[in-house]
Amino acid sequence: MKMTNSLHFEEIINNFPKTNIFILGDIMMDHYIWGKVSRISPEAPVPVVEVARETLLLGGAANVLNNILSLNGKVMIGGVIGHDDMGRKIIHDLRQKGVHTEGIVVESDRPTTVKTRIIAHSQQVVRFDRESRGEINGSTRDIILTYVSNNITEIDAVIISDYSKGVVTQALIDGILQLTNKKGVPVTVDPKVNHFPLYKGITLITPNNLEASMATGIEINNEDTLIKAGRILIERLGCKAVLITRGEEGMSLFEDNGEITHISTVASEVYDVTGAGDTVIATSTLAISAGATFKEAATIANHAAGIVVGKVGTATVKIEELRRSLQIR
Repeated sequence: MKMTNSLHFEEIINNFPKTNIFILGDIMMDHYIWGKVSRISPEAPVPVVEVARETLLLGGAANVLNNILSLNGKVMIGGVIGHDDMGRKIIHDLRQKGVHTEGIVVESDRPTTVKTRIIAHSQQVVRFDRESRGEINGSTRDIILTYVSNNITEIDAVIISDYSKGVVTQALIDGILQLTNKKGVPVTVDPKVNHFPLYKGITLITPNNLEASMATGIEINNEDTLIKAGRILIERLGCKAVLITRGEEGMSLFEDNGEITHISTVASEVYDVTGAGDTVIATSTLAISAGATFKEAATIANHAAGIVVGKVGTATVKIEELRRSLQIR
């Protein structure tokens, strides 16, 4: 897509503040321990990290929310936390951002999901997770669906941010589609491989190359196998579009009208792909809600992803960065 369309891109981005996106999925906290390594432990052949600082950042579905807010969109969120300090921290941080938290349910028998990453010299040394992958309670699902039903007239799109931590179930997706189909509200999904059968009937799905390969059983190693996998996903899921993210190879968009569009990456340097999928689903959905076609949304998301992979840690894209990348004044 040529940059002669920059005026239309500007129109789309100027519509971002008019959109209201509901994010549904696995809310978590990203815990970073930053330090440096100067020696190997005498106890085992592992590096000793001298800790310099720690940070806590909203992660998972809440990082998708951060991406929407960073691009000036309005946002609502639904999900589950535990009855613990990290859960309370998530609620506090969301409210500090002006986000309503009525769509978040506390389940006392599960912990809030926390991913802890140890970073030394800008490289991830190890990650450890505290979580429960069990499905949410039926009563929790009903609370979330009631919240969506009560607010559906204000929602321009729904993002399902699936990290396979128990929130996204067949019953929940069925309930969401029943509500959104009546109003013509698009539903987009950042998927997990083991949940692909759940996503039938959604609008747009954004798997990475490996996820698309595993979901279709096709080893994607050239353009022919890529196209075959993309077409299988479109047919199998009955969705309007599949956007396969391919790292340094860029992205490939498959539409239900048979069109295929390959988009080259714009990333100049890749430091960390953490959260890149969150940026792609957030930006593409925001663009669709702001009047973009699937091709335009994919192009804008590609620029956003190119920016975010140049940052270390869970990061977001600022609207000014996106404007510069798209050559919009």
